[in-house]
Amino acid sequence: MSAADGADRPRDDERRARVVVASTSAAAGTAADTTGPMIAAWLRERGFATPEPRVVADGADTAAAVRAALADAPEVLLTTGGTGVSPSDATPEAVEPLLDVRLPGLVEELRRRGAAVLPSALLTRGVAGFAGRTFAMTLPGSPGGVRDGLAILDPILDHLIAQRAGAGPHGPRDPAAGRPVSR
Repeated sequence: MSAADGADRPRDDERRARVVVASTSAAAGTAADTTGPMIAAWLRERGFATPEPRVVADGADTAAAVRAALADAPEVLLTTGGTGVSPSDATPEAVEPLLDVRLPGLVEELRRRGAAVLPSALLTRGVAGFAGRTFAMTLPGSPGGVRDGLAILDPILDHLIAQRAGAGPHGPRDPAAGRPVSR
């Protein structure tokens, strides 16, 4: 089956994820993208249909790539890079306005874990939350920061997605009433 026949389209029952890499040097081909493949592999290991990461330059290109990824309505969107304080670091500004629900505790934990090893980890300006039903989180551009972020998400990602879909430890919920559905 060729791509034109739908080989690249996910099945209706597949969980989908997207990865956006904000790196001007990787986009220009002057540096290797080391974190995007790490994130994509981690997502695939957890059963998410995940295409190759989209590598873009920091700034406006990142904002366009994030919007395009969200238009596909994946369950998960993870970015890497562009969360520092350099003039071109603008990933949080690209993602934060799109979030309906913010989860600052995830980024607080990311900074805490990182700072235990590297004090400059406190400089990350990441964001996390939901844009519609898509869980989105901005991870640092360093392999260590990405490893820390994925370790934080590992035990809770499925729970986050289930809760946002209206299910969880209390079963399906009636979105209008905000209470469990009678069975």
